[in-house]
Amino acid sequence: MKIQRIPAQITTVEDKIAGNLNLTQITLLILPIFVFVIVYAVCAPSMHFEWYKVPLFLIIGSVFPILAIRIKEKLILDWLTILFRYNTRPKYYVFNKNDLYQRTVDPLPVERNHKKQKVHKTEEKKTTSSVVSIGDLVRLEGVLTNPGYSFSIKSQKKGAYSIAFEQKQK
Repeated sequence: MKIQRIPAQITTVEDKIAGNLNLTQITLLILPIFVFVIVYAVCAPSMHFEWYKVPLFLIIGSVFPILAIRIKEKLILDWLTILFRYNTRPKYYVFNKNDLYQRTVDPLPVERNHKKQKVHKTEEKKTTSSVVSIGDLVRLEGVLTNPGYSFSIKSQKKGAYSIAFEQKQK
């Protein structure tokens, strides 16, 4: 009695057309005939036999059948495709957290210039610059190094800091 093994996943089974050959193998075996005809018709003198065409026929006639050979249930053409893709892919990946790829970005509000209204507003930005004198820094250092005072910094949620500056009880 002949036993047939039924595969669990049917999508991975290749259809055998002639004997043990699938469509890709048959295509690789027939393709050199079409290439021979094109070379014979296009290369000068066209449609005439020349000796320089013979090495082309031999190379083409040996490469395509070699590509149709199976090794470990894969064609040599498939192995070469895998090798080519592996060698051409990038070797180094640089992560940039500022990349906008697949991020939802709120569009910036567009300012519209109204030509009818020519009102120029001159706004002055008020900047407060605080200049700390050396005397203030010396007093601060004295307070920080004074053993009678307690100084502590504690981090809170969302990156906020709680700074405590207290006088110690005696």
